[in-house]
Amino acid sequence: MARTWLSIQVELVSGRGELLWPRPGRIFAASRSHSFAQLAAAVNVGFARWDLSHLHQFTLADGTNVAPTRFFDGDAPDGTIDDAGARLSRLQPGEQFAYVFDLGDDWAHLCTVAPQRIDPLDEIGDEPDVPAAYWGWGDLPDQYGRRWNDDDGEDDPPQPPARALSDLPPLLPGWGS
Repeated sequence: MARTWLSIQVELVSGRGELLWPRPGRIFAASRSHSFAQLAAAVNVGFARWDLSHLHQFTLADGTNVAPTRFFDGDAPDGTIDDAGARLSRLQPGEQFAYVFDLGDDWAHLCTVAPQRIDPLDEIGDEPDVPAAYWGWGDLPDQYGRRWNDDDGEDDPPQPPARALSDLPPLLPGWGS
C-alpha cells in the first residue's frame, strides 16, 4: 500500500478547568476518507472516555467548525459542517486544529497532522476501518475526576484502604494472599 494515510498527533491540553502538563497524547492513523465523526470516536476511545453522551466539536485552522449538527437541535453555530459527512481529506500536512469533547467540561485537544503520510500496514500492521491509535504517552485523567468506583469526583472523600492483592480471587500467582 502506498503512503496515503494521515498520521495525526492528538495532545490533551486541558479539561475540567485544569491545564495538563506534560500533555498526554496519542498518535492516530487515519484514512483521508474517514470522517471527522470517526476521528472523534477514535480520540474518545484513545483517551479512555466512557460517558460518550456529550457533544464534541473540531475547530479547523481556518475557523471552520465541524460537529455532529444533528445533536444541536437546529442551534449549531453558523457555518458548522456536520462531522459525519466531513472527510479528513480536508486536512493538509502540518495543519493544526482543535478538538473539544464535552462542551461543558471542555476537554480540549491540539491535533497536528504529520508532514508525511503513512502506510497503516507499516505503522500498525493492518488497515483498520476507522482511525486507530498506534502510539501514545502520558497519564489520562478520569473524565469526571473520579479515582475509584465510589468517588463522585466532586468532594474529597477519604481514599479506600489499600488491600494489596488480598481482595483478588486466586487466579494469578500472588493474588488472594
